[in-house]
Amino acid sequence: MIDTDRITGATRELGGKIQGAVGDLTGSHRDSAEGRFREAQGAAENAYGQAKDGVRHASDRAQDYAGQAADRVRDYADRATGRAEEFADQARDVADDARGYAEDAYERGSRSLRQGARQVGHQVAEYPVASLVIAGLVGFGLGLLVNANRD
Repeated sequence: MIDTDRITGATRELGGKIQGAVGDLTGSHRDSAEGRFREAQGAAENAYGQAKDGVRHASDRAQDYAGQAADRVRDYADRATGRAEEFADQARDVADDARGYAEDAYERGSRSLRQGARQVGHQVAEYPVASLVIAGLVGFGLGLLVNANRD
């Protein structure tokens, strides 16, 4: 949109030129000087309007650039948030898997321990004397190991 100062300035400048030319033709120094003055005023007003248009245009462009930059920042932030959420979901999945593996290992270990304890119990019940001899030998061996570390 063109500033009204440009329109009125151009009109005043044209009117001043006409008045100055008429003053020159008629020999009226007053009309000639007044026309030149109006022409200068019109040129100044026109230049002022052009400057306002330039500032308005620059302001509009700066506003557009700022809006585009804000949109880009929003897009980058949305993408980063999306990626962070994806990574968090993946971390949760990995943690869930690890918890499942740990629970499975605990269950298998508990089962193996119970089976081993039952089998040892059966062996002791079936062969009590042999079990006593084996336990004594294991105790004796441990005693030797403990005493060997003291020297």
